[in-house]
Amino acid sequence: MTFFKSINKARAVTSSKSLISHHSSLITPHSSLITFFTFFLFACGSPETHYVDTATCSPNSEQDTAAVGTTTVRGALLGTRFSSLEDLKKVIRIEYENGVDPTDSTAPVSRVVRVRHCSSGREVVSVLETGTSQGDFIKARYNGAFMDKLSILTGCPYAVMNRRDLDKIYALLRFRPEWFGLSDVAFFEMARTMVTHINTPDLAFINPRDSTEKGYLNTFNHMTAQAFITSCFSEDLADFIADVHERYRQPELISGKFTAAQLADLNEGPVDNYVDIINNEWGQELGKQLQQKYHICQNTHWTPQLLAVYLNDLQAYFSWALQIGFVPFTPEDPKVVRFAQKINTVINGRLSFDQK
Repeated sequence: MTFFKSINKARAVTSSKSLISHHSSLITPHSSLITFFTFFLFACGSPETHYVDTATCSPNSEQDTAAVGTTTVRGALLGTRFSSLEDLKKVIRIEYENGVDPTDSTAPVSRVVRVRHCSSGREVVSVLETGTSQGDFIKARYNGAFMDKLSILTGCPYAVMNRRDLDKIYALLRFRPEWFGLSDVAFFEMARTMVTHINTPDLAFINPRDSTEKGYLNTFNHMTAQAFITSCFSEDLADFIADVHERYRQPELISGKFTAAQLADLNEGPVDNYVDIINNEWGQELGKQLQQKYHICQNTHWTPQLLAVYLNDLQAYFSWALQIGFVPFTPEDPKVVRFAQKINTVINGRLSFDQK
């Protein structure tokens, strides 16, 4: 039985009440104009063309992670386990537009890439295509005239339609001590805590690079954020945010035309970014499963108890996928309490992004 099958066996009804409900004051971190451009961190695009798909695949396939054995792991990938892009291609499939060979200088440049990963008989597929990136919005915000900004806004209906939710997600993704105090908690902090929860160092850290920021921390961070966004908002929004981030970081992911320096850079090059793309998709799958298990929606009130079991389910998945052990989260953990408060304030509270 795979993890995704077993997790779907459970069903639980979460409490709609919480002992923590004292965030009733109006928080006003932005002026109206600044808020209007908050989602410049997200790019224009349609979620219909940036999707995750899942299907069954042959566990005996040479592309199946489980079949590869000790080269890597099930589901979630650790970028630090791969020595090159060719090594990574042993467990994922990268398909450029119309079968274009990126090493052929005479071939047309690919405008679409599909990245597939088959693990334990289950496959995820990510599609990334050319388009406006996160960087275009940053440039318009800081260097462009107002009409340039307005032009981008009017040409990006998905971001405009989902501006409120994108603002909320951005608040959860980043540390905001100016809004929530110096003890603010974001997804990254929860991922870092998961790393400290690993209680099988003899199994987890055989490879010294796994203990770096590009090891467990990077995998936990991507998958935790994508799972939460999917559970609380939607898979489309999670995929939209993930894709524009990766497209901005390295647009060559779409064409496959990497320089020698990029290929040699295991921390910021194509190996790292393709691994992130796959982990984003597995994170979305986890988010959908946990959304069903705990009946999560945007109106869900997050108690420390609910957040702790959600995080422990994520750790249970990582334990299955990476074959390591964890100390569990508890509802009394101050970080769990603070992050539950933040989720409620941002998603369901009176957090205003428009008023001074």
